[in-house]
Amino acid sequence: MTARRTAAGIVVLGFAPLALAGLAAAPAAAHGSMTDPVSRVAACFAEGPENPRSAACKAAVAAGGTQALYDWNGLNIANAAGKHQQLIPDGKLCSAGNDKYKGLDLARGDWPSSEMTAGNRTFRYKGTAPHRGSFELYITKDGYDPGKPLAWSDLEEKPFLTVTDPKLVNGDYVFTGIVPNRSGRHLIYSVWQRSDSPEAFYTCSDVVFGRDNGSAGGAAPAASAPTDEELADGADKSSVEHNGHGDNDAGTGAEVTEAASADRPEDSAYANAPEAKGAAGPAEEREQQPAGGQENLAETGGSAATSYLAIGGSATLAFGAAVLFGTARRRAVPSGRHSR
Repeated sequence: MTARRTAAGIVVLGFAPLALAGLAAAPAAAHGSMTDPVSRVAACFAEGPENPRSAACKAAVAAGGTQALYDWNGLNIANAAGKHQQLIPDGKLCSAGNDKYKGLDLARGDWPSSEMTAGNRTFRYKGTAPHRGSFELYITKDGYDPGKPLAWSDLEEKPFLTVTDPKLVNGDYVFTGIVPNRSGRHLIYSVWQRSDSPEAFYTCSDVVFGRDNGSAGGAAPAASAPTDEELADGADKSSVEHNGHGDNDAGTGAEVTEAASADRPEDSAYANAPEAKGAAGPAEEREQQPAGGQENLAETGGSAATSYLAIGGSATLAFGAAVLFGTARRRAVPSGRHSR
């Protein structure tokens, strides 16, 4: 093999790891929804997007179509950055201001619901594309009227549960918290704010404490979470992308974003910004919240640290290829030219 071919081979081999390093640092989107207590969108998906059983889910499909249910795990705002109340207007909390999910905002008291009791409870959130971040769970105030559009003022000002990087168990984020005392029909609102990106996800879960008296629309059927088989069957009709975002955020006014990277210092610093984590409450309250071990959290996207490592590794590979290329060229020059 000639020296020139050797050098060319070295350069090709040098660029191959560069490409792989770039792919390793590529970000991936995070998606999911609450499954215990089950969210409205997940409960209606479980009933069957094309022919839901409950009157509320039928109304949701009539108002917004079936695609919202097939995209049960994509109810997000790409550039939320903790500014949830500024971006989501009253009456559109369950859709996060996204027109595709407008059927979820229907004000009625017969949404499929989950039984709820005050005290310690385990929560589950299906993470179809897991990522680091914080969950905040809010509950409606006493006197909540499900027959009226949900407003931010209907929720308690502070979340009753905040947890960062909970454990991922069989595809579900699992965490525990103490549910406040309530009676009758209420709603639990969740915000999942990623810590490595401005992206956030939202859910509305209808719950009943004690007996459902059928206020504002009659007694509601029990909500069921979709099974793994149902999720798999509906996956081919989903428009949600796990390696990026579509145009589903247009209704919120949020621009499509990527995960934090070393090439974008404003995003690299995002994880350390106070607003990135939302209103987490006093420090003493945050210290009492459960947190899962880092080894249990699946990572599907690049963080600022991994991006820096990838860039550093790429620079090293490029430098090594250049040195070897230069060495090969010197060896290929006839000895007589060196004697000058």
